[in-house]
Amino acid sequence: MPLKNAVYPGSFDPITYGHLDIIERGLRIFDTVIVAVARNSEKNALFNVEERIALIREVLGNNGRAKVDTFDGLLVDYVRRQGATVIIRGLRAVSDFEYEFQLAQMNRSITQEVETLFMMTSVPYSYLSSSIVKEVSSLNGPVDGLVPPLVKRALDAKFNR
Repeated sequence: MPLKNAVYPGSFDPITYGHLDIIERGLRIFDTVIVAVARNSEKNALFNVEERIALIREVLGNNGRAKVDTFDGLLVDYVRRQGATVIIRGLRAVSDFEYEFQLAQMNRSITQEVETLFMMTSVPYSYLSSSIVKEVSSLNGPVDGLVPPLVKRALDAKFNR
């Protein structure tokens, strides 16, 4: 039985099957999962925030329990404004853990009202990242099994194919 609301933050540049796996599994636990696209000016994004939001909304379809939004500033402030109490973070490998652990501890030091839930990615997506998808796509490599067809078409358009 799903509980409460959770926020799944990230850059989602672009959204991959690994992200979708975490969203779908999160929806088995929570009433609502808010996919929160971070506005991070330090990252060199391929898709602007509005394009990423549109892609995610289209990929998720009419799932009323999965919401898409954007935020800037402190994640824990955003989570509290949304009335959520949990941040979902996907872990692909041990190498992700140290950084994610530091973020979770920092968030916990800011507020104890918000918990971080680490979800291990499913095995087929354990190596998958948006960065890898962009690199492979930029070199005209196959990304069909890594992203939904809609996202592949958007990548092809970005790389003028």
